[in-house]
Amino acid sequence: MSIAHPLSAKPRPGHEFATLGGGCFWCLEAVYEDLKGVVDVESGYSGGTTHAPDYRSVCGGDTGHAEVVRIEFDPAKVTYRQILEVFFGIHDPTTLNRQGNDVGTQYRSVIYTHSSEQEVVAKEVLAEARAAFSRPVVTELMPAPPYWRAEDEHQEYFSHHPHQGYCAAVIGPKVAKFKKTFSELRKAAA
Repeated sequence: MSIAHPLSAKPRPGHEFATLGGGCFWCLEAVYEDLKGVVDVESGYSGGTTHAPDYRSVCGGDTGHAEVVRIEFDPAKVTYRQILEVFFGIHDPTTLNRQGNDVGTQYRSVIYTHSSEQEVVAKEVLAEARAAFSRPVVTELMPAPPYWRAEDEHQEYFSHHPHQGYCAAVIGPKVAKFKKTFSELRKAAA
């Protein structure tokens, strides 16, 4: 069973949340854990209709939720724009409800905004992505709906299982791409 975060959940003073879905949450989590200015990344579910969804029901496609990461970040160290630029750099926003072999609405590309300021930046970055990709970008953009924390076994999955088949074949290459493309934004480079 997932653990609900109350709608009143707030980031630490001076920090913000960013909530993104772009395929399996393990992939996004592994990348954003290494982004400077990020103080916490949590895998979870958002955008569906079921109260307190769990992994099995979300993967079954019955809840309408997307697998997402909720990123807590310090905007003095990394901007929301940079977070979104990484997002568009590490997943394919042109494939509807899929990333590679992961297929289903839970793998959709989506940006959930937490403020009107985030919405403005997200619209700008989304327009830039639409101009940059040769195929239509299908990323959804909407205000953040209720968020549910995924089960404990899904948190920091890549760091706990780097040699597991999916991690080695799918997550590892995304992390490597991030390290190469966004080296100046890595915690190790900060």
